[in-house]
Amino acid sequence: MVIEQLISPIVPTLVPTDTGDKALHMMEQNDLHQLPLVEDEQYVGLVQENDVLDWDSTGAELSSAGISSYRPAVYAGGHPFDAVRIAHQQNLSIVPVVDAENKYVGAITRDDLLKYIAENSGLDNPGGIIVLEIDPRNYSLQEIARICEIEEVFLISTQVFSNRTTGKLEITLKTNRTSLEAVVSSFERHKYHVKEVFGETANKDDLKDRYDSLMNYLNM
Repeated sequence: MVIEQLISPIVPTLVPTDTGDKALHMMEQNDLHQLPLVEDEQYVGLVQENDVLDWDSTGAELSSAGISSYRPAVYAGGHPFDAVRIAHQQNLSIVPVVDAENKYVGAITRDDLLKYIAENSGLDNPGGIIVLEIDPRNYSLQEIARICEIEEVFLISTQVFSNRTTGKLEITLKTNRTSLEAVVSSFERHKYHVKEVFGETANKDDLKDRYDSLMNYLNM
């Protein structure tokens, strides 16, 4: 999938002769905090709600405000992760999309990006989650996948997070199984630190703790 396929049909555009008041009104109507400024099909810049509110007079035209100095955008043929990165880094409610000639193609909303992540990372599929914590030099996705395959667990998706505080990598594994006791034990046998488990294993551990407490109570 390319970015162009995620373009939303509901994001309106502004033109340089529009006023700040009109921009604020359109943002409120569409529940957005930014809107693209377009002139003769060319992407000029991104109008931000906070910037307009700081104007001395919101009745002024957008062309007089130097909007073109802020022009975040992604290319239509790029990967959606590029849009996710820019939306996160710059806290955008929309990400403008342009072609190689800077022609405005459309915009992707934050909701569209969230939907894309949910549908393409396996989050909406049933299954448990395992989080491993390892040293970066010991990271091998091939070995992790092999351990899962031995226990007949299929990896739907993986995510790698570098914890700057600990210097460790946190590997999040989304699996197709909710019963994770066997694969967790296998990871531990291979000297992996299993940081968190979200599946039936966690529930079984909780039941075991309650059972042990009951036995201790009865033996008093």
